[in-house]
Amino acid sequence: MDIELNIKPLALQGVDPKRPIVIAGPCSAETEEQVMDTATQLANNGIRIFRAGVWKPRTKPGGFEGKGIEALPWMQRVKAETGMLTATEVATPEHVEAALRAGIDVLWVGARTSVNPFSVQALADALRGVDVPVLVKNPVNPDIELWTGALLRLNAAGITRLGAIHRGFSSVDQKLYRNTPMWHLAIELKRRFPTLPIFTDPSHMGGRRDLVAPIAQQAMDLGFDGLMVESHCNPDCAWSDAKQQVLPEVLDFILDRLVVRDNVEATESINQLRKQIDELDNALMELLTKRMRISREIAAYKKLHNMTVVQTTRYSEILDKRGAQGVLCGMNADFVKTVYEAIHAESVRQQIEIMNK
Repeated sequence: MDIELNIKPLALQGVDPKRPIVIAGPCSAETEEQVMDTATQLANNGIRIFRAGVWKPRTKPGGFEGKGIEALPWMQRVKAETGMLTATEVATPEHVEAALRAGIDVLWVGARTSVNPFSVQALADALRGVDVPVLVKNPVNPDIELWTGALLRLNAAGITRLGAIHRGFSSVDQKLYRNTPMWHLAIELKRRFPTLPIFTDPSHMGGRRDLVAPIAQQAMDLGFDGLMVESHCNPDCAWSDAKQQVLPEVLDFILDRLVVRDNVEATESINQLRKQIDELDNALMELLTKRMRISREIAAYKKLHNMTVVQTTRYSEILDKRGAQGVLCGMNADFVKTVYEAIHAESVRQQIEIMNK
């Protein structure tokens, strides 16, 4: 059954809906001076929405967890003196009540909260009857159903000015990124809800300021709607996430060189190329069907000779050989490995069916 969201435009005052929306500001609101210094610089560079963490969920206790309610007047001052809209994260109904009372314009649900349906429902109940934009970060683990569920819970409470923030996903096998992009999950969310605005958070995704620009460009190449970037007047001295924050002037440099792609209808030329892709996909399906037929024949042989389904030596040989072959053909070895792992899993499933008949 198709699931739909009742979504209205974010309609953010003073923000051009035809351009990518940029939300920027420090990870944490540390002092009034730091908030105002950063906000003033960002406003002078054309940023219209100021973000700052008032309440900061930390992985371990003992770290700086935000100034809380004390910081809300600083956000009010930002709005009064710069004309910027303000945004902050909320994780409890008490956060929601305090933020709304302070006139915060945009709320977002963090990754550690969106992973918990009970917490999201509590926020949805607190927001019932309120007309405020709410952005939902993807949950820390790569589960698109949890992400979708959080959006649906808020929508069911009457929140129609919704958006999503793609900030990457936690991974045991961390490499370049702090949080692995897994772009395909954000793309799938966009496929499910075409009118849902999707922002990318290159700061949390990369975890390093030198990765902000390339990640932001990739988000634009994929046609996403905006960015949430951490920017600090003195990032090296930030009280939280210092390595991923950029100076306002650096952010201005990044945005100035950002290439925004046109979202235009497909031309005849690209349709012809897509037709070729469709033909190749059909050929791939035929080849996979033949491969699975042979796998079932192998299963019958294994059953006859009382052999186990999985032969680990043979499986390792396939992964190594095809991975190396993929690299020679200009493909990523991890991509080829993922493809063959999926093929092998389906082959094993079908062989087990044969063995149990």
